[in-house]
Amino acid sequence: MAAPEEQDLTQEQTEKLLQFQDLTGIESMEQCRLALEQHNWNMEAAVQDRLNEQEGVPSVFNPPPSRPLQGLLGWGYYLIMLPFRFTYYTILDIFRFALRFIRPDPRSRVTDPVGDIVSFMHSFEEKYGRAHPVFYQGTYSQALNDAKRELRFLLVYLHGDDHQDSDEFCRNTLCAPEVIALINSRMLFWACSTNKPEGYRVSQALRENTYPFLAMIMLKDRRMTVVGRLEGLIQPDDLINQLTFIMDANQTYLVSERLEREERNQTQVLRQQQDEAYLASLRADQEKERKKKEERERRRRKEEEVQQQKLAEEKRRQNLQEEKERKLECLPPEPSPDDPESVKIIFKLPNDSRVERRFHFSQSLTVIHDFLFSLKESPEKFQIEANFPRRVLPCVPSEEWPTPPTLQEAGLSHTEVLFVQDLTDE
Repeated sequence: MAAPEEQDLTQEQTEKLLQFQDLTGIESMEQCRLALEQHNWNMEAAVQDRLNEQEGVPSVFNPPPSRPLQGLLGWGYYLIMLPFRFTYYTILDIFRFALRFIRPDPRSRVTDPVGDIVSFMHSFEEKYGRAHPVFYQGTYSQALNDAKRELRFLLVYLHGDDHQDSDEFCRNTLCAPEVIALINSRMLFWACSTNKPEGYRVSQALRENTYPFLAMIMLKDRRMTVVGRLEGLIQPDDLINQLTFIMDANQTYLVSERLEREERNQTQVLRQQQDEAYLASLRADQEKERKKKEERERRRRKEEEVQQQKLAEEKRRQNLQEEKERKLECLPPEPSPDDPESVKIIFKLPNDSRVERRFHFSQSLTVIHDFLFSLKESPEKFQIEANFPRRVLPCVPSEEWPTPPTLQEAGLSHTEVLFVQDLTDE
Protein backbone atom coordinates (compact mmCIF):
# COMPACT_ATOMS: atom_id res chain seq x y z
CA MET A 1 0.00 0.00 0.00
CA ALA A 2 1.39 3.39 -0.98
CA ALA A 3 1.27 6.37 1.33
CA PRO A 4 -1.00 9.27 0.35
CA GLU A 5 0.69 11.75 -1.96
CA GLU A 6 -0.22 14.79 -4.06
CA GLN A 7 -0.15 15.03 -7.85
CA ASP A 8 -1.64 17.71 -10.11
CA LEU A 9 -3.96 16.34 -12.73
CA THR A 10 -5.81 17.98 -15.61
CA GLN A 11 -7.77 16.53 -18.47
CA GLU A 12 -5.84 18.74 -20.92
CA GLN A 13 -2.52 17.19 -19.84
CA THR A 14 -3.94 13.70 -20.33
CA GLU A 15 -4.99 14.59 -23.88
CA LYS A 16 -1.54 16.04 -24.61
CA LEU A 17 0.15 12.88 -23.31
CA LEU A 18 -1.82 10.71 -25.73
CA GLN A 19 -1.31 13.09 -28.65
CA PHE A 20 2.45 13.32 -28.01
CA GLN A 21 2.69 9.53 -27.87
CA ASP A 22 0.81 9.22 -31.18
CA LEU A 23 3.05 11.79 -32.89
CA THR A 24 6.43 10.57 -31.62
CA GLY A 25 5.88 6.81 -31.32
CA ILE A 26 7.39 6.70 -27.82
CA GLU A 27 5.97 3.65 -26.05
CA SER A 28 6.78 4.76 -22.48
CA MET A 29 4.12 7.09 -21.11
CA GLU A 30 6.57 8.19 -18.41
CA GLN A 31 9.08 9.29 -21.06
CA CYS A 32 6.31 11.20 -22.87
CA ARG A 33 5.33 12.95 -19.65
CA LEU A 34 8.94 13.93 -18.86
CA ALA A 35 9.38 15.31 -22.37
CA LEU A 36 6.25 17.45 -22.08
CA GLU A 37 7.17 18.65 -18.58
CA GLN A 38 10.62 19.72 -19.84
CA HIS A 39 8.86 21.89 -22.44
CA ASN A 40 6.27 23.22 -19.96
CA TRP A 41 3.58 21.12 -21.70
CA ASN A 42 4.15 22.94 -25.01
CA MET A 43 3.15 20.25 -27.52
CA GLU A 44 4.76 21.82 -30.60
CA ALA A 45 8.07 22.51 -28.87
CA ALA A 46 8.25 18.98 -27.42
CA VAL A 47 7.49 17.29 -30.76
CA GLN A 48 9.96 19.50 -32.62
CA ASP A 49 12.70 18.76 -30.10
CA ARG A 50 12.00 15.03 -30.43
CA LEU A 51 12.28 15.24 -34.24
CA ASN A 52 15.51 17.21 -33.90
CA GLU A 53 16.97 14.47 -31.71
CA GLN A 54 16.03 11.82 -34.29
CA GLU A 55 17.75 13.86 -37.01
CA GLY A 56 20.94 14.15 -34.99
CA VAL A 57 20.37 17.68 -33.69
CA PRO A 58 21.08 17.83 -29.94
CA SER A 59 18.12 18.43 -27.62
CA VAL A 60 17.99 21.73 -25.80
CA PHE A 61 17.57 19.74 -22.57
CA ASN A 62 20.34 17.23 -23.26
CA PRO A 63 23.09 19.21 -25.02
CA PRO A 64 26.33 17.34 -25.73
CA PRO A 65 29.41 18.38 -23.79
CA SER A 66 31.11 21.23 -25.57
CA ARG A 67 34.48 20.27 -26.99
CA PRO A 68 36.46 21.53 -29.97
CA LEU A 69 36.21 19.56 -33.20
CA GLN A 70 39.24 17.46 -33.77
CA GLY A 71 40.35 18.98 -37.02
CA LEU A 72 39.03 18.47 -40.48
CA LEU A 73 38.57 14.72 -39.89
CA GLY A 74 35.70 15.27 -37.51
CA TRP A 75 33.96 17.65 -39.87
CA GLY A 76 34.45 15.30 -42.80
CA TYR A 77 33.04 12.32 -40.89
CA TYR A 78 30.02 14.39 -39.83
CA LEU A 79 29.28 15.56 -43.37
CA ILE A 80 29.67 12.05 -44.81
CA MET A 81 27.34 10.45 -42.21
CA LEU A 82 24.70 13.20 -42.24
CA PRO A 83 22.71 11.88 -45.29
CA PHE A 84 22.80 8.32 -43.91
CA ARG A 85 21.61 9.45 -40.46
CA PHE A 86 18.82 11.52 -41.97
CA THR A 87 17.67 8.63 -44.20
CA TYR A 88 17.85 6.12 -41.33
CA TYR A 89 15.79 8.15 -38.90
CA THR A 90 13.27 9.13 -41.57
CA ILE A 91 12.65 5.49 -42.52
CA LEU A 92 12.50 4.56 -38.83
CA ASP A 93 9.85 7.21 -38.14
CA ILE A 94 7.80 6.10 -41.14
CA PHE A 95 8.01 2.48 -39.96
CA ARG A 96 6.89 3.39 -36.44
CA PHE A 97 4.09 5.53 -37.76
CA ALA A 98 2.84 2.75 -40.05
CA LEU A 99 3.15 0.18 -37.27
CA ARG A 100 0.83 2.20 -35.05
CA PHE A 101 -1.80 2.11 -37.79
CA ILE A 102 -1.31 -1.62 -38.44
CA ARG A 103 -1.36 -2.66 -34.77
CA PRO A 104 -2.98 0.19 -32.78
CA ASP A 105 -3.89 -0.30 -29.15
CA PRO A 106 -7.70 -0.50 -29.24
CA ARG A 107 -7.87 1.13 -25.81
CA SER A 108 -6.25 4.33 -27.07
CA ARG A 109 -9.34 5.30 -29.08
CA VAL A 110 -12.11 6.53 -26.76
CA THR A 111 -15.32 6.57 -28.77
CA ASP A 112 -18.02 6.00 -26.12
CA PRO A 113 -16.74 6.90 -22.63
CA VAL A 114 -20.19 6.75 -21.01
CA GLY A 115 -20.76 3.36 -22.64
CA ASP A 116 -17.48 2.15 -21.12
CA ILE A 117 -18.66 3.20 -17.64
CA VAL A 118 -22.10 1.58 -18.02
CA SER A 119 -20.55 -1.64 -19.38
CA PHE A 120 -18.19 -1.85 -16.39
CA MET A 121 -21.07 -1.24 -13.96
CA HIS A 122 -23.12 -4.07 -15.48
CA SER A 123 -20.21 -6.51 -15.42
CA PHE A 124 -19.40 -5.51 -11.82
CA GLU A 125 -22.98 -6.14 -10.66
CA GLU A 126 -23.17 -9.45 -12.50
CA LYS A 127 -20.03 -10.65 -10.72
CA TYR A 128 -20.26 -9.02 -7.27
CA GLY A 129 -23.93 -8.10 -6.85
CA ARG A 130 -25.78 -4.84 -6.47
CA ALA A 131 -24.48 -4.04 -2.98
CA HIS A 132 -21.68 -1.64 -3.86
CA PRO A 133 -20.88 2.10 -3.64
CA VAL A 134 -22.93 4.29 -5.92
CA PHE A 135 -21.08 4.53 -9.22
CA TYR A 136 -20.83 7.91 -10.90
CA GLN A 137 -22.62 7.42 -14.22
CA GLY A 138 -20.60 9.77 -16.38
CA THR A 139 -17.18 10.33 -17.86
CA TYR A 140 -14.08 10.96 -15.80
CA SER A 141 -14.06 14.61 -16.91
CA GLN A 142 -17.67 15.02 -15.83
CA ALA A 143 -16.88 13.48 -12.44
CA LEU A 144 -13.98 15.92 -11.97
CA ASN A 145 -16.21 18.86 -12.88
CA ASP A 146 -18.99 17.79 -10.50
CA ALA A 147 -16.56 17.23 -7.63
CA LYS A 148 -15.08 20.66 -8.30
CA ARG A 149 -18.46 22.34 -8.48
CA GLU A 150 -19.87 20.60 -5.39
CA LEU A 151 -16.57 20.82 -3.42
CA ARG A 152 -16.55 17.10 -2.71
CA PHE A 153 -13.90 14.40 -2.62
CA LEU A 154 -13.72 12.19 -5.72
CA LEU A 155 -12.58 8.59 -5.21
CA VAL A 156 -11.33 6.98 -8.44
CA TYR A 157 -11.08 3.18 -8.69
CA LEU A 158 -9.22 1.58 -11.61
CA HIS A 159 -10.09 -2.08 -11.97
CA GLY A 160 -7.47 -4.50 -13.29
CA ASP A 161 -9.47 -7.40 -14.68
CA ASP A 162 -6.46 -9.73 -14.91
CA HIS A 163 -4.89 -8.90 -11.57
CA GLN A 164 -4.98 -11.61 -8.92
CA ASP A 165 -6.13 -9.27 -6.11
CA SER A 166 -8.94 -7.49 -7.98
CA ASP A 167 -11.58 -10.13 -7.30
CA GLU A 168 -10.93 -10.34 -3.55
CA PHE A 169 -10.77 -6.54 -3.20
CA CYS A 170 -14.09 -5.99 -4.95
CA ARG A 171 -15.89 -8.82 -3.19
CA ASN A 172 -14.62 -8.40 0.37
CA THR A 173 -13.47 -4.76 0.64
CA LEU A 174 -15.22 -2.54 -1.86
CA CYS A 175 -18.61 -4.20 -1.25
CA ALA A 176 -18.28 -4.21 2.55
CA PRO A 177 -21.26 -2.39 4.15
CA GLU A 178 -19.09 -0.03 6.22
CA VAL A 179 -17.02 0.90 3.15
CA ILE A 180 -20.18 1.49 1.10
CA ALA A 181 -21.60 3.73 3.85
CA LEU A 182 -18.41 5.83 4.05
CA ILE A 183 -18.06 6.28 0.29
CA ASN A 184 -21.74 7.08 -0.33
CA SER A 185 -21.91 9.63 2.47
CA ARG A 186 -18.70 11.56 1.98
CA MET A 187 -17.51 11.44 -1.65
CA LEU A 188 -18.26 10.81 -5.29
CA PHE A 189 -17.16 7.41 -6.59
CA TRP A 190 -15.95 6.87 -10.17
CA ALA A 191 -14.78 3.48 -11.37
CA CYS A 192 -13.82 1.81 -14.63
CA SER A 193 -11.83 -1.11 -15.96
CA THR A 194 -8.44 -0.40 -17.52
CA ASN A 195 -9.46 -2.75 -20.34
CA LYS A 196 -11.99 -0.10 -21.41
CA PRO A 197 -10.73 2.89 -23.44
CA GLU A 198 -12.02 5.39 -20.85
CA GLY A 199 -10.36 3.51 -17.99
CA TYR A 200 -7.15 3.09 -19.97
CA ARG A 201 -6.97 6.82 -20.65
CA VAL A 202 -7.39 7.62 -16.94
CA SER A 203 -4.80 4.95 -16.12
CA GLN A 204 -2.28 6.68 -18.40
CA ALA A 205 -2.86 9.92 -16.54
CA LEU A 206 -2.76 8.56 -12.97
CA ARG A 207 0.14 6.13 -13.63
CA GLU A 208 -0.82 3.34 -11.21
CA ASN A 209 1.82 0.74 -10.35
CA THR A 210 -0.38 -2.15 -9.30
CA TYR A 211 -3.98 -3.13 -8.61
CA PRO A 212 -6.35 -2.57 -6.95
CA PHE A 213 -5.75 1.16 -7.39
CA LEU A 214 -7.59 4.01 -5.68
CA ALA A 215 -6.92 7.75 -6.01
CA MET A 216 -8.49 10.49 -3.91
CA ILE A 217 -8.93 13.73 -5.86
CA MET A 218 -10.15 17.10 -4.61
CA LEU A 219 -10.06 20.82 -5.38
CA LYS A 220 -6.91 22.21 -3.80
CA ASP A 221 -5.46 25.62 -4.58
CA ARG A 222 -8.15 25.95 -7.28
CA ARG A 223 -6.90 22.85 -9.13
CA MET A 224 -8.14 19.26 -9.09
CA THR A 225 -5.32 17.48 -7.29
CA VAL A 226 -4.57 13.87 -6.35
CA VAL A 227 -4.15 14.02 -2.57
CA GLY A 228 -3.97 10.28 -1.89
CA ARG A 229 -3.12 7.04 -3.67
CA LEU A 230 -3.88 3.52 -2.40
CA GLU A 231 -2.35 0.60 -4.34
CA GLY A 232 -2.56 -3.09 -3.68
CA LEU A 233 -4.92 -5.30 -1.70
CA ILE A 234 -6.34 -3.62 1.42
CA GLN A 235 -8.82 -4.76 4.04
CA PRO A 236 -12.07 -2.84 4.76
CA ASP A 237 -10.95 -1.40 8.11
CA ASP A 238 -7.62 -0.27 6.70
CA LEU A 239 -9.32 1.27 3.68
CA ILE A 240 -11.72 3.20 5.90
CA ASN A 241 -8.86 4.42 8.07
CA GLN A 242 -6.79 5.49 5.08
CA LEU A 243 -9.67 7.30 3.38
CA THR A 244 -10.67 8.99 6.63
CA PHE A 245 -7.08 10.08 7.24
CA ILE A 246 -6.80 11.55 3.73
CA MET A 247 -10.09 13.43 4.06
CA ASP A 248 -9.31 14.75 7.55
CA ALA A 249 -5.87 15.92 6.40
CA ASN A 250 -7.34 17.85 3.47
CA GLN A 251 -10.71 18.93 4.81
CA THR A 252 -9.38 22.39 5.63
CA TYR A 253 -8.75 23.03 1.94
CA LEU A 254 -12.39 22.33 1.12
CA VAL A 255 -13.55 24.49 4.03
CA SER A 256 -11.27 27.30 2.86
CA GLU A 257 -12.51 26.94 -0.70
CA ARG A 258 -16.14 27.00 0.51
CA LEU A 259 -15.47 30.19 2.46
CA GLU A 260 -13.75 31.77 -0.53
CA ARG A 261 -16.58 30.69 -2.80
CA GLU A 262 -19.19 32.08 -0.40
CA GLU A 263 -17.21 35.31 -0.17
CA ARG A 264 -17.04 35.49 -3.97
CA ASN A 265 -20.76 34.77 -4.19
CA GLN A 266 -21.54 37.43 -1.59
CA THR A 267 -19.30 39.87 -3.43
CA GLN A 268 -21.02 38.96 -6.66
CA VAL A 269 -24.46 39.37 -5.07
CA LEU A 270 -23.43 42.71 -3.58
CA ARG A 271 -22.03 43.84 -6.91
CA GLN A 272 -25.21 42.67 -8.62
CA GLN A 273 -27.33 44.57 -6.10
CA GLN A 274 -25.19 47.65 -6.60
CA ASP A 275 -25.49 47.28 -10.35
CA GLU A 276 -29.26 46.88 -10.06
CA ALA A 277 -29.48 49.94 -7.80
CA TYR A 278 -27.33 51.90 -10.22
CA LEU A 279 -29.44 50.79 -13.16
CA ALA A 280 -32.62 51.69 -11.27
CA SER A 281 -31.21 55.12 -10.46
CA LEU A 282 -30.04 55.49 -14.04
CA ARG A 283 -33.48 54.54 -15.34
CA ALA A 284 -35.10 57.01 -12.94
CA ASP A 285 -32.75 59.77 -14.09
CA GLN A 286 -33.39 58.83 -17.70
CA GLU A 287 -37.15 58.90 -17.07
CA LYS A 288 -36.87 62.34 -15.47
CA GLU A 289 -34.77 63.56 -18.36
CA ARG A 290 -37.24 62.04 -20.80
CA LYS A 291 -40.14 63.83 -19.12
CA LYS A 292 -38.19 67.09 -19.06
CA LYS A 293 -37.38 66.65 -22.72
CA GLU A 294 -41.02 65.88 -23.51
CA GLU A 295 -42.11 68.96 -21.53
CA ARG A 296 -39.58 71.14 -23.36
CA GLU A 297 -40.74 69.70 -26.65
CA ARG A 298 -44.38 70.26 -25.69
CA ARG A 299 -43.68 73.88 -24.77
CA ARG A 300 -41.71 74.37 -27.95
CA ARG A 301 -44.52 72.96 -30.06
CA LYS A 302 -47.02 75.09 -28.15
CA GLU A 303 -44.94 78.22 -28.71
CA GLU A 304 -44.56 77.33 -32.37
CA GLU A 305 -48.31 76.74 -32.61
CA VAL A 306 -49.06 80.07 -30.92
CA GLN A 307 -46.56 81.80 -33.17
CA GLN A 308 -48.05 80.15 -36.23
CA GLN A 309 -51.53 81.19 -35.08
CA LYS A 310 -50.34 84.74 -34.63
CA LEU A 311 -48.77 84.74 -38.05
CA ALA A 312 -51.90 83.18 -39.54
CA GLU A 313 -54.09 85.75 -37.79
CA GLU A 314 -51.92 88.62 -38.96
CA LYS A 315 -51.97 87.21 -42.46
CA ARG A 316 -55.74 86.80 -42.31
CA ARG A 317 -56.23 90.35 -41.10
CA GLN A 318 -53.86 91.63 -43.76
CA ASN A 319 -55.77 89.71 -46.41
CA LEU A 320 -59.04 90.96 -44.97
CA GLN A 321 -57.85 94.56 -45.04
CA GLU A 322 -56.62 94.17 -48.58
CA GLU A 323 -59.97 92.67 -49.55
CA LYS A 324 -61.81 95.57 -47.90
CA GLU A 325 -59.68 98.05 -49.78
CA ARG A 326 -60.24 96.19 -53.03
CA LYS A 327 -64.02 96.14 -52.46
CA LEU A 328 -63.97 99.84 -51.65
CA GLU A 329 -62.10 100.65 -54.84
CA CYS A 330 -64.57 98.64 -56.90
CA LEU A 331 -67.70 100.33 -55.49
CA PRO A 332 -69.67 102.38 -58.06
CA PRO A 333 -70.03 106.10 -57.37
CA GLU A 334 -72.73 107.16 -54.92
CA PRO A 335 -75.82 108.66 -56.73
CA SER A 336 -76.84 112.25 -56.01
CA PRO A 337 -79.81 112.98 -53.73
CA ASP A 338 -81.69 114.43 -56.72
CA ASP A 339 -81.45 111.20 -58.69
CA PRO A 340 -85.03 109.79 -58.80
CA GLU A 341 -83.59 106.26 -59.16
CA SER A 342 -81.52 106.52 -56.01
CA VAL A 343 -82.19 104.74 -52.74
CA LYS A 344 -81.18 106.10 -49.37
CA ILE A 345 -80.22 103.30 -46.98
CA ILE A 346 -79.42 103.68 -43.31
CA PHE A 347 -77.42 100.71 -41.92
CA LYS A 348 -77.48 99.82 -38.23
CA LEU A 349 -74.23 98.01 -37.37
CA PRO A 350 -73.78 95.45 -34.56
CA ASN A 351 -71.87 98.01 -32.48
CA ASP A 352 -74.99 100.29 -32.53
CA SER A 353 -73.34 102.75 -34.91
CA ARG A 354 -75.10 103.96 -38.06
CA VAL A 355 -73.86 104.38 -41.60
CA GLU A 356 -75.80 106.07 -44.41
CA ARG A 357 -75.28 105.86 -48.17
CA ARG A 358 -77.21 106.13 -51.44
CA PHE A 359 -77.40 103.39 -54.07
CA HIS A 360 -79.09 103.04 -57.46
CA PHE A 361 -82.20 100.92 -57.92
CA SER A 362 -80.54 99.06 -60.80
CA GLN A 363 -77.53 98.02 -58.73
CA SER A 364 -77.23 94.48 -57.36
CA LEU A 365 -77.60 93.79 -53.66
CA THR A 366 -73.96 92.64 -53.88
CA VAL A 367 -72.99 96.34 -54.01
CA ILE A 368 -74.64 96.88 -50.63
CA HIS A 369 -72.74 93.92 -49.21
CA ASP A 370 -69.42 95.12 -50.67
CA PHE A 371 -69.98 98.59 -49.22
CA LEU A 372 -70.61 97.23 -45.74
CA PHE A 373 -67.67 94.81 -46.03
CA SER A 374 -65.30 97.67 -46.88
CA LEU A 375 -66.18 99.50 -43.66
CA LYS A 376 -63.62 99.27 -40.92
CA GLU A 377 -66.19 98.79 -38.19
CA SER A 378 -68.20 96.10 -39.97
CA PRO A 379 -67.82 92.45 -38.91
CA GLU A 380 -65.90 89.99 -41.03
CA LYS A 381 -68.96 87.88 -41.73
CA PHE A 382 -72.48 89.23 -41.64
CA GLN A 383 -75.92 89.24 -43.20
CA ILE A 384 -78.29 92.12 -44.01
CA GLU A 385 -81.89 92.05 -42.81
CA ALA A 386 -84.91 94.19 -43.64
CA ASN A 387 -87.80 94.78 -41.22
CA PHE A 388 -90.88 95.28 -43.34
CA PRO A 389 -91.39 92.53 -44.12
CA ARG A 390 -88.66 90.95 -41.97
CA ARG A 391 -86.33 89.07 -44.23
CA VAL A 392 -82.68 88.43 -45.03
CA LEU A 393 -81.58 90.07 -48.23
CA PRO A 394 -79.75 87.72 -50.65
CA CYS A 395 -76.68 89.90 -51.07
CA VAL A 396 -74.26 87.09 -51.93
CA PRO A 397 -74.70 84.26 -54.46
CA SER A 398 -76.35 81.08 -53.15
CA GLU A 399 -78.15 78.01 -54.48
CA GLU A 400 -81.47 79.82 -54.30
CA TRP A 401 -80.05 83.07 -55.72
CA PRO A 402 -77.07 82.27 -57.94
CA THR A 403 -77.22 85.91 -59.07
CA PRO A 404 -78.33 88.29 -56.32
CA PRO A 405 -81.27 90.57 -57.33
CA THR A 406 -81.16 94.32 -57.78
CA LEU A 407 -82.40 96.73 -55.13
CA GLN A 408 -85.60 97.24 -57.13
CA GLU A 409 -86.12 93.48 -57.55
CA ALA A 410 -85.58 93.05 -53.80
CA GLY A 411 -88.51 95.47 -53.20
CA LEU A 412 -86.58 98.25 -51.52
CA SER A 413 -88.15 101.73 -51.36
CA HIS A 414 -86.47 105.12 -51.75
CA THR A 415 -85.59 105.16 -48.06
CA GLU A 416 -84.71 102.02 -46.13
CA VAL A 417 -83.32 101.04 -42.74
CA LEU A 418 -81.39 97.78 -42.86
CA PHE A 419 -79.83 95.84 -40.01
CA VAL A 420 -76.39 94.22 -40.13
CA GLN A 421 -76.24 90.95 -38.14
CA ASP A 422 -72.80 89.67 -37.08
CA LEU A 423 -72.19 86.04 -38.13
CA THR A 424 -68.49 85.88 -37.35
CA ASP A 425 -68.79 83.47 -34.41
CA GLU A 426 -71.27 81.16 -36.08
